[in-house]
Amino acid sequence: MDATGTPDAPAPPAMIRLTGVAKTYPDGTRAVQDLDLEVRAGELVCLVGPSGCGKSTTLKMVNRLIEPTSGTIEVDGDDVTHADPVALRRSIGYVIQQVGLFPHRTVEANVMTVPRMLGRGLRRGRRADADRARELLELVGLDPAVHAGRYPHELSGGQRQRVGVARALAADPPVLLMDEPFGAVDPVVRLRLQDEFLRLQRDLGKTVLLVTHDIDEAVRLGDRVAVFGAGGRLAQYATPADLLAHPADDFVADFVGSTSGLRRLRVTTVDPALLEPLDGVRASDLGAAVDVGATLEEALAAMLRDDRPMIGIRDGVRFLGVLTPTGVHRTLRASLRTD
Repeated sequence: MDATGTPDAPAPPAMIRLTGVAKTYPDGTRAVQDLDLEVRAGELVCLVGPSGCGKSTTLKMVNRLIEPTSGTIEVDGDDVTHADPVALRRSIGYVIQQVGLFPHRTVEANVMTVPRMLGRGLRRGRRADADRARELLELVGLDPAVHAGRYPHELSGGQRQRVGVARALAADPPVLLMDEPFGAVDPVVRLRLQDEFLRLQRDLGKTVLLVTHDIDEAVRLGDRVAVFGAGGRLAQYATPADLLAHPADDFVADFVGSTSGLRRLRVTTVDPALLEPLDGVRASDLGAAVDVGATLEEALAAMLRDDRPMIGIRDGVRFLGVLTPTGVHRTLRASLRTD
């Protein structure tokens, strides 16, 4: 039940469910151990942890690029450990760090790889194929008139990554698996790609399992974050805010780092209940107004940009109050009590 007394909406059903999943290699190495993990429909879950912790192994067991030693893996209610692995992979979008585009095919042909494998392109015709490819390129921020006829070597790293995402979406899969998808580009392009992917996710509502080694990327993108420890142990599975505010153990606390308090600014939104009234505020003290859905990081950035001790908070055209640095501190303290 929320603060207004309205019953909370029921949680979406699980789209991906791993139950008792383990992977042990012939030499005795335990990559993943006794993993229970559930990803709800439409949720973006990030798997994060140090090298060798089993996060990529977990991802690849979902589409059976790696076979689990034991346990059950369900996708949309079906046990995929007994499914045809080729058909399974064609039904799930897959994006990797090095993209894996076919160098001898144009961007348009690369994007339509899976639909053509499934025979959809032949049934729809070449014109419909081209229209679908162009629609997807526009969706990921590429101009079809410029890029559809190019080859992968004629694209930048960021452009190739966008084509990889478009290809993964081409058959309209309900699930996307992404293995370090933004790791091979420079930091500026990486942030831009993250923003574009968050926009796509808001529009499309896919179920996404994303592997990253970067805790900042995980808390920025994920609805929930799964932190893996050595030996494939799931150390904590929580929302970004809860993970940063309440690490489950010393390993998780060390992994999220001493700057977790700063990271919490990125995942904590302005609380209207903790704003101060406008009465008595001088216009010279007030910076630009930001929306009530803004994060504390965005609010502080606006204060610093305008060099003002407070900023206005609005809900559309309605003015709600002002936020001060003290208000930021109070909001962070309140989030510790409610997370």
